[in-house]
Amino acid sequence: MRRILLTLALALPLAGLAQDNDIDKVNGTARVEAGQQAGDVSTVNGAVRIAERAVVKEASTVNGEVELGEKAQASKLGTVNGSVDMGAGSRVSGEVETVNGGIRLGKGADVAGKLSNVNGTIALDAAHVGGGIATVNGDIDIGAGSRVEGGILVDKSNSWFHFGTSRVPRVVIGPHAVVQGTLEFRHEVVLQVSDSAQIGPVKGATPVKFSGAQP
Repeated sequence: MRRILLTLALALPLAGLAQDNDIDKVNGTARVEAGQQAGDVSTVNGAVRIAERAVVKEASTVNGEVELGEKAQASKLGTVNGSVDMGAGSRVSGEVETVNGGIRLGKGADVAGKLSNVNGTIALDAAHVGGGIATVNGDIDIGAGSRVEGGILVDKSNSWFHFGTSRVPRVVIGPHAVVQGTLEFRHEVVLQVSDSAQIGPVKGATPVKFSGAQP
């Protein structure tokens, strides 16, 4: 998490160093229209919006949200203070990271790398994550039919990102979802697992089974 904060906070303002086909803005929204292609797309104090079927390299911001439209593609998504929203059928070949913000993967979205944040809900809707999921204080909702490889980690809050919260995260593994790898919880969580889901070994929590669509 230290890496994404330093990279975004220090590198994004250097708009003059942008390569051809990159988009860099300050205090405004950076956009790529439907079906278009771009390099790195970034802004400070604004949103990044990648429309449907567009293809970009990295999309990142500080103090803003990142939206990847339906069937759009990117190599990496990241923000410091803001959410990340991936539309149905969108694809990221690398990592998706945020510090203070939720992450939502629409139906059929695919992240080949790691999905991580510190605070905010991580939600998958019949989506796929290939590199595992990590959070500190966020809730996790692995929706019905989703697949996660690389396990789940809920880490301790004793780093320099500690915000003093004592809330107990809620982790739900939905019907017919699959989580391969270890589910490791380094502080208290509520872990609820569908009776039709498949999960790997669990460390630090006791799974509570449920039936039906939701606990």
